[in-house]
Amino acid sequence: MGAERRHGRPARPARGRGTEGRWGELEATQRLYASRGIGERVGFGARPAVLVVDFQRGLTDPAASALGARLDDEIAACRRLLDTARAARVPIHYTTTAYGAAPGDGGPFRRKLPRLADLREGTPLVDIDPRLARRPTETVWAKRGASAFFGTALAAALTAAGVDTVLVAGCTTSGCIRASVVDACQHGFRAIVVREAVGDRARAPHEANLFDMDAKYGDVVPLRAALAFLGALRAPRVASASGERRARLARGSRR
Repeated sequence: MGAERRHGRPARPARGRGTEGRWGELEATQRLYASRGIGERVGFGARPAVLVVDFQRGLTDPAASALGARLDDEIAACRRLLDTARAARVPIHYTTTAYGAAPGDGGPFRRKLPRLADLREGTPLVDIDPRLARRPTETVWAKRGASAFFGTALAAALTAAGVDTVLVAGCTTSGCIRASVVDACQHGFRAIVVREAVGDRARAPHEANLFDMDAKYGDVVPLRAALAFLGALRAPRVASASGERRARLARGSRR
């Protein structure tokens, strides 16, 4: 557990004015939490799914909308996660935030963030970022709130598939990622946030929310740990498939 505990530790920020003080404060908070029994691991389960929250063009392309952020590295990390999940035949779900034309669609959330009106149903801004190469078998849930679970049938779909672990990627860390992780926890799923595959518009809320989610609602893990977990799931399936092929060949040779 000791090595795994470090997965959620915030990355030390680049040296600059005030950074050492903020880092020291986070380390002190981590020690305080540990002394109070806060921040234990939930760990990986046996039946995972991948949840990609709002990696849509309106949020990943700064030229397309004021809501957008440059998340090239995070998209690349997410693509690696998805490719590994696909190889292991792990179910993949996406969300996209999309609103109708009515001014009240979205309620207080849209009033708080008026530019959410840019994310209009049927426009390219609600399309999943093409760099992720979504496949037709991978479900997209349209949502109007922050959480991937609010107002969607995602929880029912995951439960019906026997999923116990949700690997989370997407944006923004301080908004829809956090809300989705809290709800995943409350629905009884192990929430695993893949650090390199989540992003935000600003560093401070990104790091603060990673720290808090890791302490209270799920595990924040490096991409390498998530890939290793998914790769280990694939290995027995590959071995089983090879064994079945050998058995069929053996039966054929006896005819």
